[in-house]
Amino acid sequence: MGTSVAAIGLCLLLVGVAPAADSLNVRFVGGCATSGYAQRLAVSGDYVYVADWSGGMRVISVVDPSHPTEVGYYMTPGPASDVVVSGHLAYVADYDSGLRVIWVADPANPVEVGHCDTPGRSLGLVVTGGHAYVADHTAGLRVVSVADSAHPLEVGHLDTPGTAYGVALNGDHACIADGESGLRVISVADPTNPIEVGYCDTPGLALHVAMSDSCAYVADDTAGLRIISVADPAHPAEIGHVGLMHQSRGVAVVDECAYFVDMVAGLRVISVADPVHPVELGYYTEENSAHGVVVSGDYVYVAGIASSVGLSIYQFFGSGIEEAPNAKVRAVNGRPMTLSGASSIRRLASSVVFDAMGRRVANPRSGVYFVCEERQATSLKPQARTIRKVVIQK
Repeated sequence: MGTSVAAIGLCLLLVGVAPAADSLNVRFVGGCATSGYAQRLAVSGDYVYVADWSGGMRVISVVDPSHPTEVGYYMTPGPASDVVVSGHLAYVADYDSGLRVIWVADPANPVEVGHCDTPGRSLGLVVTGGHAYVADHTAGLRVVSVADSAHPLEVGHLDTPGTAYGVALNGDHACIADGESGLRVISVADPTNPIEVGYCDTPGLALHVAMSDSCAYVADDTAGLRIISVADPAHPAEIGHVGLMHQSRGVAVVDECAYFVDMVAGLRVISVADPVHPVELGYYTEENSAHGVVVSGDYVYVAGIASSVGLSIYQFFGSGIEEAPNAKVRAVNGRPMTLSGASSIRRLASSVVFDAMGRRVANPRSGVYFVCEERQATSLKPQARTIRKVVIQK
């Protein structure tokens, strides 16, 4: 859980790396242009596979994340909307050309090995247990057997009342981001006979969904991020939300953090350790029309639908360092701040608050910060520096 003081000090030295946009606890690492409009993406090993609306599936090497490089592509017949990679196969939701199955054992030379037409427009995709679950626009949920990759075959379907944009699985249940009809919960215990068991309306337009434990995280367009408990699949209920967004498009949840992207507000990182009270920990605001997001290892990969950016890679510095949980800060009439919490840190005249980019912060907002305390040498004790991470909630 902890990271050495030396490593944290290195983080603070990032002050020499000027961000290109407004940010907190997130830095830009590298980017790669794509030929079309990057919609969604998948990460497998040293490669990112991008579903590119007018450019098919692009394969980008991220061996060096600061210099991602396209190494191959496959021009799908339709506008590529989503992609999932499993083993040596990539599955592409190809809008009006259904589901495409592509062999990627040689990332430089992807080859299509099979396909299955769907009646709608394939937008979202999950592949597990020998089945592909496709969010098929006005045709709802389509279930395709991919046991034989050369001959994928639809085996079940359920027409949802709205427009199916995204899909995520939670055990034997599929959660559908169903546009104007909110979140739909569908039993797929029998993939050949999907049955809706519950639903939860959302105030916006449900465009994407991710699952973690018993919660569904919905990118709800102008209504931001909605957090919906599906512990009881028959009665899903919203328990938390993060508003103030513009056009929320994608979400991923890893290690109690929700990473969601907005076409105007960029990348936002939200602590969902308590999903009832989500807290923003970091952000990177850049108008790259962010559409899809995946977290893998130390990096956050974002698909932007402006072809000049395509794939953007970020690093979030709000985790992996010993922290003072539930720390709070208050500033009264400009007096020195008191940081209270498990660490009982008091901000002395010799202590400084930094954000993860290494910038001094005089009046921090809610988020993750680092407090650096300097102790001068005395005849009894040598000079010492202590750096601790604090989570500030206002």
